[in-house]
Amino acid sequence: MRRGELFLLTAPSGTGKDTLIDRVLTGEAGRDGALWHSISYTTRQPRSDEVNGEHYYFVDRKTFEAMTSKGEFLEWADYNDNYYGTSVREVVPRLERGIDVILDIEVQGAQQILEKRPESHGILVLPPSYEALRERLQRRGEDDDSQIAERLAVSLWEIERYELFGYAIINDDLDLAVLALTAIILEKRLRRDRQVHRIETILQGFRSAARGE
Repeated sequence: MRRGELFLLTAPSGTGKDTLIDRVLTGEAGRDGALWHSISYTTRQPRSDEVNGEHYYFVDRKTFEAMTSKGEFLEWADYNDNYYGTSVREVVPRLERGIDVILDIEVQGAQQILEKRPESHGILVLPPSYEALRERLQRRGEDDDSQIAERLAVSLWEIERYELFGYAIINDDLDLAVLALTAIILEKRLRRDRQVHRIETILQGFRSAARGE
């Protein structure tokens, strides 16, 4: 059985990655459960609209640190004074079953995984401009001015590391961004080495027909 592909999606806060992932999961790339969105662990407090086990696994710092010491994370990072991490159990068994996995991940975490698993595919989603991202964060209404300034400073740090990623999607049109991410995922599935079994089955049918069987 072929292994699944691992996609690492990173984007500055407010760039629209959650909407982008949701759209891709319900489209062609996610048909028949072929794509899994891995749920991360975090020590931050849930927002009013977030559900444990659906948006994140919310745990306290003691629990997170215990999981870290046991090697239960594929990657983890300290981001804005909170821990975020990807559980090995969320990802590796699915890859081994041939399911593609997409991670919503911070730059530090993406770098860790790319070092351990260079066959993974790093994708950076960018806002069209500084001004556009600032306006999105202000419209969202979740942060005060100082928090928005902090998020924008972190965004600069993230975008400066764009060379870590093999792909970049500028999200100035959601429909086009969805199409771009879907195309990246489908292109990996269409590689010859991922389709050897199907190709050989088709080839066998042609050979049988040529022999008059």
